[in-house]
Amino acid sequence: MNPKSTTPALAIATLMMTACSESPPESAAVVNSQTVSTGAWTQPMTSWGDPDLQGMWPIAHLIATPFQRPEQYGERLYFNEDELAAQRSRVEARNTRYEKEDASDRIGMGHWAEPSDMPTQTSLIVDPPDGRFPEMTEQGKQMSLTLGSSWGREDFDSPKDFDVWDRCITRGLPVSMFPFNYNNGIEIVQSPGYVVINMEMIHEARVIPVDGRPPLDPAIQQWLGESRGHWEGNTLVVETTNFNGIPGMTNVGITGSPQGNYATSTELRLVERLERVSDKQINYQITVEDPVTLTRSWTAAFPWRRDDSYQFFEYACNEDNYAIRDFITTSRYRRAQEAGEL
Repeated sequence: MNPKSTTPALAIATLMMTACSESPPESAAVVNSQTVSTGAWTQPMTSWGDPDLQGMWPIAHLIATPFQRPEQYGERLYFNEDELAAQRSRVEARNTRYEKEDASDRIGMGHWAEPSDMPTQTSLIVDPPDGRFPEMTEQGKQMSLTLGSSWGREDFDSPKDFDVWDRCITRGLPVSMFPFNYNNGIEIVQSPGYVVINMEMIHEARVIPVDGRPPLDPAIQQWLGESRGHWEGNTLVVETTNFNGIPGMTNVGITGSPQGNYATSTELRLVERLERVSDKQINYQITVEDPVTLTRSWTAAFPWRRDDSYQFFEYACNEDNYAIRDFITTSRYRRAQEAGEL
């Protein structure tokens, strides 16, 4: 396979048309028999008439896919055969480390890198065309310098010197919709008027009304913003606003994430599209815009795979109990030593 360079629109369209042809797992529950036919595959519907997206859709298969595209791939969304061979070697080595840890009943560093499939996309970002994270505005750069994080600083004096994930508050958006080294479970549950996206990481639930209600007053700001959804045919379209502007836009824990901190503002706006294209695949797309911190919007697109055998594990975040205090006291002690005060 030698993919050619494509425009962002064509790249997204190509990705969205790629459907998984496997049959559903035997454990997959049949919600009801009401369906809508779309060619070779039939879209199941809920008993109240909405397209049925329910199920477990973990994204662990995307762990090894870079968030932003390495520069050598230019505007190509897919690897060629030689590049795939190199990717296969890298992913197999990663998975082998995990399997050795698992076989020996050890909880070592291998368990921080759960198994992943070989990536076929050169990046999760599909627009800009080069798959690179866009430039920040000057204001965005200045805001980013003030973000706390245990990943990229040495001096700590207060909880505000840490990011909100360090403090066990939230991973934030859009970060929560991207794969990490572990806890990649995503579950969709529906009821009349609502779609709920449950996330294994931090066990957060995004409750999305789809009943046409108006958005909240802009003065009401929340960690994960406020979402409103509607249906365009069988596609769920979700717009999220009303962010508090505190969490970062990305995180170094995402494979291929740009280094450094990237701030968000209260003007952050997300538009997501979820289209189920087979019993075992949802095509997911997210567009992120923030006129305060970004010089342009960016879009990522990738497939979700259904696996009803996947189970959420407890997310027991202890960093805020001990680590935050220990970082602060140790940092103060080190600086006092260096200053000759001890």
